[in-house]
Amino acid sequence: MTPKHTLVSLANELGVSRQTVSNAINSPHRVKPETLERVRAAISEAGYRPSAAGRQLRTRRSMDLAMRLYPSTDGINGSILDRFLHSLTESAQLEGYRLTLFTADDDADEISEYEQLLDTADLDGFVLTNTHHADARTDWLLEREVPFVAFGRPWSARSDPFDAAHAWVDIDGGAGTAAATEMFLARGHRKVGFLGWPEGSGAGDDRRSGWRRAMAAGAAGTDFAALTVSVEDSVRNGVRGAEALVAQGATAIVCASDSLALGAAAAWRQLMPDAGEPAVVGFDDTPVAAAVGLSSVSQPIEAAAQHTVSLLTHQLTGYGQTEPEQHLLLKSELVHRRSDPFITRGEPVS
Repeated sequence: MTPKHTLVSLANELGVSRQTVSNAINSPHRVKPETLERVRAAISEAGYRPSAAGRQLRTRRSMDLAMRLYPSTDGINGSILDRFLHSLTESAQLEGYRLTLFTADDDADEISEYEQLLDTADLDGFVLTNTHHADARTDWLLEREVPFVAFGRPWSARSDPFDAAHAWVDIDGGAGTAAATEMFLARGHRKVGFLGWPEGSGAGDDRRSGWRRAMAAGAAGTDFAALTVSVEDSVRNGVRGAEALVAQGATAIVCASDSLALGAAAAWRQLMPDAGEPAVVGFDDTPVAAAVGLSSVSQPIEAAAQHTVSLLTHQLTGYGQTEPEQHLLLKSELVHRRSDPFITRGEPVS
């Protein structure tokens, strides 16, 4: 039987101190990057598992983080939060943390869950998602000095999100919809419509603002004020929204989600069967969009999750030389494809 590795035996094999191995597990910011990589590789190869009970006594932490789990809607755009959750769990596990999931009916109910979890589970911190205007959750956590990181920037017309009192990671959706709009303008479209969500969602407003900026800069002289429709997120509403935009004269449509874009593309084929591939771009680059060849805006979800964990663990362990950026806005990317390869036999293009 292979002898069980201990913290001391690992330190001896690596030629480092016992404290260095301990820091690599509990306080990685205190270890030089090259040493940290070597120690973690050895820990992984040896299958070493530190005593959770002993570590909690030393650090006075539960090594447990929590996040609210939202119900899936149409099963399409829900894959984005699934990717975020998977990467968040993986990143937290590499740092020695577990992730507790809970559900809530609304923000007030979520705050009640915070109180209960802090009292009963002694959680170390929270990850917030779906940030929006007048978000009471961040104020509640800040007032009580509870560690947390938001996946989503603060949404307020009165303040700069980069001056926020709390850490956040977000993705520049406006840049993605602007790129999609600019692509259509470059192809000769003057009436590019935007199919989005009702105002106030934060992320949805950001995506609409990108379309608006691109239209103002690239479609001078075109009255595009009526070329935007707001609906709740679903494929069926995407059909209805596209019908309204085409009636307003839109010759191309940029959407706030892949669900809306799939509905818009279906409506396009019905309304203009001889017009060729639908001039429609979605958002989120979901597996469904890739399967049917729908152009879409891709988000670096895995990078966002990894940085979220880095921010939160640094709050809990103390900041060091590798302190992560407190307010990080990641870039989105437009992915060009030919529409519906099952019909057009097209291939994705860059």
